[in-house]
Amino acid sequence: MARARIGDIVIVGGGTAGWMAAAALVRFAGRNARITLIESDEIGTVGVGEATIPQIKLFNQGLGIAEPDFVRATQGSFKLGIEFVGWGAADSRYIHAFGMVGQPLGLLPFHHYWLRARAEGSPVSLWDYSTGAQAAAANRFQPPADQPGRMPAGHDYAFHFDAGLYAAYLRRRAEAAGVIRREGRIADVRLRGEDGFVEGVTLADGTRIDGALFIDCSGFRGLLIEQALGAGYDDWSRWLPCDRALAVPCARVAPLTPYTRSTAHAAGWQWRIPLQHRTGNGLVYCSAHLDDDSAARQLLAGLDGEALGDPRPLKFTTGKRRAMWVKNCVALGLAAGFMEPLESTSIHLIQAGIARLLNLFPDAGFDPADIAEFNRQSDFEWQAIRDFLVLHYHANRRDEPFWRDCAAMAVPDGLSARLALFRANGRLFREHEELFTELGWLQVLVGQGVMPAGYHPLADALPAAELARFLEAMRRHSADSAAALPDHADFIARHCAAPKLELTPA
Repeated sequence: MARARIGDIVIVGGGTAGWMAAAALVRFAGRNARITLIESDEIGTVGVGEATIPQIKLFNQGLGIAEPDFVRATQGSFKLGIEFVGWGAADSRYIHAFGMVGQPLGLLPFHHYWLRARAEGSPVSLWDYSTGAQAAAANRFQPPADQPGRMPAGHDYAFHFDAGLYAAYLRRRAEAAGVIRREGRIADVRLRGEDGFVEGVTLADGTRIDGALFIDCSGFRGLLIEQALGAGYDDWSRWLPCDRALAVPCARVAPLTPYTRSTAHAAGWQWRIPLQHRTGNGLVYCSAHLDDDSAARQLLAGLDGEALGDPRPLKFTTGKRRAMWVKNCVALGLAAGFMEPLESTSIHLIQAGIARLLNLFPDAGFDPADIAEFNRQSDFEWQAIRDFLVLHYHANRRDEPFWRDCAAMAVPDGLSARLALFRANGRLFREHEELFTELGWLQVLVGQGVMPAGYHPLADALPAAELARFLEAMRRHSADSAAALPDHADFIARHCAAPKLELTPA
């Protein structure tokens, strides 16, 4: 017998998470459901997530968004990767570039041939075989235009954008498609007596809004998922000890770099995200090693343009809800958990949660098997990302107390096993559908000085002359592909320049 469909979906909270959910749900579930989003202009949003990873292109394409329109509307720029400064030793620098690093040959990933050549005395950097890394270093960008029969360019890309403008852009699209926005602060969450499901919410003015499915985008407080339903929280601060952030924009400076920068400091790290109209900056730090006033001074001293406001503080405990779907409530964004934006995963985790919900979209019966599978997949993804972030902290060679503690900490078992496998013979494996590929792990490991003792024995089967020709062809291809790209700022000016905004210090 067919069960009743979900008739009313209520999204609690706006911001990036709320409006991403609204835009996706109205497009894919709006034919059968009424969608209401509740937000209050009195409640601010965190708004620090302005850098993304390539998967955001899939979300926008799924909504039918034209890329040039999106970039213009959000004052966006393009991103080829993340440059890490000072994360290995204090004077080290490397980039986690999107796309390929060389090309596989036979059964083996490229890096085993590079490791063999390095063992035989080659000085060529791993990133000389990455088009994305070479283009980023030269401030060049254009989407790859691969042609049949020719070797692919090898680079991939994501975006930098103003998160507030992105939420506003999605709001316009969602409301035009039928989403109803209700202004107001929620005063009460009502649960059904017979099963504890969320029945509805009551606004401060007494308005009652009922629903069948609730999406909690209320931020850290988790108004539904935690305060009403008591999901619980897994605290990961023993592995990711930073618990504070400050964010501030500054005036844009040239050149318009096509990458995010993460610069390690004595007790944390600073981000730099270049947009068309300004640069986003922030400092993530551990309050046990750096006080708030000193952090603000450090952040402002590290800007490369005039500050356009005072630093905005954020306190957090890294971790996640023990269950992100409880009864008829699904948490997204900060309501689901928080991991610092070290690898630009914040917006992706919203996107992934929405995709997971659509794949397991319930009927009015809310089958427990669907809920359990959603939570299982969520746990796997969040834990895999957690381990990747922990790697950055653990694999450091800095000499400050904070960093010594990170290097000495006991890491999660899964990360410990990965490190042992790589340190022996350079082996890397992607597990199931985890977000970061072998190439992401490779770049961070090598970039921070974790080098294997050996490499895959089958790499020795290639004669020395053929190895040299293969590596030189890969290096030349990356260099030529990057050199053929236009300047990043010129590409934006020709294809997706945003309207000029007058920005003055607050």
